Amino acid sequence: MNLSSTVNVLLLGSGGREHAFALFISHSPRLGKLFIAPGNAGTASLGMNVNITATNFSAIKQFVLMNNINLVVVGPEDPLVKGIADFFKDDSELQFIPVIGPGEAGARLEGSKDFAKEFMMRHSIPTAAYRSFSKENIEDGYRFLETLSAPYVLKADGLAAGKGVVILSDLTEAKAELSRMIDGKFGAAGSRVVIEQFLSGIECSVFVATDGKNYKILPVAKDYKRIGEGDTGPNTGGMGAVSPVPFADRTFMEKVERRIVVPTVKGLAEDGIDYKGFIFLGLMNVGGEPYVIEYNVRMGDPETEAVLPRIQSDAIGMFEAIAFGSLDKYELSIAPQCAATVVCVSAGYPQSYEKGFAVTGLDSAENSIVFHAGTALEKNNVVTAGGRVLAVTSLADNMQEALSLCYRTIDGINFEGKTLRRDIGKDLM
Repeated sequence: MNLSSTVNVLLLGSGGREHAFALFISHSPRLGKLFIAPGNAGTASLGMNVNITATNFSAIKQFVLMNNINLVVVGPEDPLVKGIADFFKDDSELQFIPVIGPGEAGARLEGSKDFAKEFMMRHSIPTAAYRSFSKENIEDGYRFLETLSAPYVLKADGLAAGKGVVILSDLTEAKAELSRMIDGKFGAAGSRVVIEQFLSGIECSVFVATDGKNYKILPVAKDYKRIGEGDTGPNTGGMGAVSPVPFADRTFMEKVERRIVVPTVKGLAEDGIDYKGFIFLGLMNVGGEPYVIEYNVRMGDPETEAVLPRIQSDAIGMFEAIAFGSLDKYELSIAPQCAATVVCVSAGYPQSYEKGFAVTGLDSAENSIVFHAGTALEKNNVVTAGGRVLAVTSLADNMQEALSLCYRTIDGINFEGKTLRRDIGKDLM
């Protein structure tokens, strides 16, 4: 099976990742109409924004049928974890429309840290030693912490918008944090907490497209999660990213493919999980050996803003190959340039922040791509509407040049409280 020669696409989501996907899709010669639900001020210039949230399945169904949608691409994790792919598959009117993203069973790789750890152990995928705890056995959790050396890693089992991981160096504080998490610090996401061995090394993000049998490894990226320079302060949804990653060389990536990618794709098939979409491998390089820190079941943000601009092959062709099991025949073409992405956030983020400030200078960006994240249109003016406001991406022959272009562009863009890191990528140079 194949999609038609002209394809109408519905893209779900509203962040910088979705703006990057919208741009990627817009380059396809096979694109008919592009709709983004709900989208943002940036996606509005590439297609039509639709005022539907990504988890309102009944409204999505109605829209898909009324607008002759041929393909649905899911950006964020929430609709995947809530089973949008199954919703389409189980509906007689929707079942022939491909959804790029796994069903609920596959989405548990991200939706439950405990499930992901069990999966890795079952399929001999290298990861840190761990145990899971809830209110019923919290005392066992305290005792397990006592068996570990600092620092202590605590992860909320469920989805916590990228903020459910806490790393502490003090045992007493780690025990107190375990109690806070189980008592509701991250809501229902923390009702079960995974405590795992700390792995010392350097992180990177490996993205894999799979049709359930075949796979393609996309460009590798490294993101910068903490709010402050020098990797200080609280975790955020991401303050920047770079691609490629110097230490992810051929030798390292051969290990990643053999020890992690192949057993992950095979393991999903062996467990009877039909997985068509993207797998995000959050990896730790420990002395040249790769370990999985976490799985995500979609592309990462802001890494997508650095990865997709490097892919030169056709977007709709890739989605078609994922949907219909022909990814082995898809030719992935990657640009040799380096990509750097720097995120501008609202003052106060990741805690409380104000919205509604005018964003100026967007027209002056000449040598960069400005991806909108937390923005909205008010009377044809772009205003801030979230914590992570913009992601600025530049491509160049080397990383230093790409970063210089990013910062030059950012200096020309202004909104009240604009906050950013000026050390993105410096640890790799």
